[in-house]
Amino acid sequence: MDAVRVALLREVLAGTEWLGATRRFAGVLRGSVVSYGGGLLLVGTEEYEPWHLAAHLVDEAAWSGTPELSPTLVRHAVRAAGPAHLAVGLGRIEAARRGETLLVVSPGVPGGPLLERVHDARRAGATVLALSAGGGELPALAHEVLVVPGGPELDLDTVQHLVSAGVGENALPSPRGRRRIRDRLSRLADQLTDPPAVRW
Repeated sequence: MDAVRVALLREVLAGTEWLGATRRFAGVLRGSVVSYGGGLLLVGTEEYEPWHLAAHLVDEAAWSGTPELSPTLVRHAVRAAGPAHLAVGLGRIEAARRGETLLVVSPGVPGGPLLERVHDARRAGATVLALSAGGGELPALAHEVLVVPGGPELDLDTVQHLVSAGVGENALPSPRGRRRIRDRLSRLADQLTDPPAVRW
């Protein structure tokens, strides 16, 4: 979707909650990736891979002069003979650490194996964001979530276009102080509720 079509879409959605919601989510995504500099991991579900969002984020990273926004697409099924940029499997989420941002895009309820990896990434200190149709455990695991209820007026693909366009904007509002405090409290709660490490 080009800039003209995004502008038209924004005009159509003027006066709704979606413009503010997608811009705010885009601001959180950009702020997390740029502030921490650890890179952006993008993953979908086993049935849905967010190829289109990955391509738009690469474009926005180039246009905005912010290479950190270019994501690593994490795939559920990786072919051994495939190109390197398509050969990143779910093990990459397990290796996610503090400073990295994980964006999960889910049109439905993600499966248990993905949720376990997302939970582990969060416990390791990664920032977890979610674009989701809602339901399941994903919204509770995410530091920030944008729930997109399926409907004829707005779908997950359209919201992804708005978010990717928003990420590339240079004048996004930065996260407020309460947001940073909430992140710290969230990380502290994660650390306090983790079971103690077993040492042999």
